[in-house]
Amino acid sequence: MDKLKQIQAFVSAVDKGSLAKAALTQNVTPVMLGRRIDALEKRLGVKLMHRTTRHLTLTERGAIFLDHCRKVLSELEVAEKVISEGRHKATGHLIVSAPASFGRQHVAPHAPAFLSANPEVQLSFNLTDHVVDLVREGYDMAVRIGGPIDPNFVAVKLATNQRVVCGTPAYFERYGLPKSLDDLSHHNCLAFNVQGGQQRGWHFQKNGKPVTVRVNGNLDCNDGELLHRWACEGLGLAWRSTWEIQAQLASRTLITVLDEYALPHYDIMAVYLQQRHLPAKIRFFIDALKAIYAQPGYWTRPSGKL
Repeated sequence: MDKLKQIQAFVSAVDKGSLAKAALTQNVTPVMLGRRIDALEKRLGVKLMHRTTRHLTLTERGAIFLDHCRKVLSELEVAEKVISEGRHKATGHLIVSAPASFGRQHVAPHAPAFLSANPEVQLSFNLTDHVVDLVREGYDMAVRIGGPIDPNFVAVKLATNQRVVCGTPAYFERYGLPKSLDDLSHHNCLAFNVQGGQQRGWHFQKNGKPVTVRVNGNLDCNDGELLHRWACEGLGLAWRSTWEIQAQLASRTLITVLDEYALPHYDIMAVYLQQRHLPAKIRFFIDALKAIYAQPGYWTRPSGKL
């Protein structure tokens, strides 16, 4: 028999003064309520109360036990209230990982507004282009752009994105437009050089199948913003996310090529460990980012500023 039900039966019987009245509040019969109290006394090995058809009288040990039971039930009620409110109110420390450049421009800048709306939250960011282990390194969630997702994690789409090859009109006027993936070998390609990065190849699809094209150039680095700047200066071709270059595409500072080969699955996603009850702090932050990114014209503003 459930220990909590036994305690509730005991406290209710004392509060109501009879098994019949207490049984009504517990939605059971008086007989069932009496059995729960009997089981409680048997388990404890003590007599808690003397019962007659009209009166209940606590024993000395019963009175002591009653005080403890009231505290237990009160603390349980408080705990349930706190957890229940936590589903509707964001509280606690939220630790977020995001790609360095994207995080600087489109995640961290929105922290002040989020904290203003959710003052009981503390936010911490780790902006890195390395894929972090959320569980081992203690992150609540990560913002990721493309890439495979572990089946133990949930991925929520925040915004549509693609990886495209881009360059300046002046560059293409000088070196020509690539018409096929093979043409990339004749162009100066600005590659991301973190271990396992773009020097191993740029990824596309051809005839519905994924393909990787090795690229070469006289400049590479491990900073996406610098690659973006070099592309805007006409120093070569870059393979960049559309979130990063929307403003330049709108102004024709940059134009894209080989769009028919672009992979479709480089969306911006929020990733977190599967869990039965998602903490409000995670849910609220994801909802806030989705709403911001969905604003008309957001991606064409400088650094996504509001």
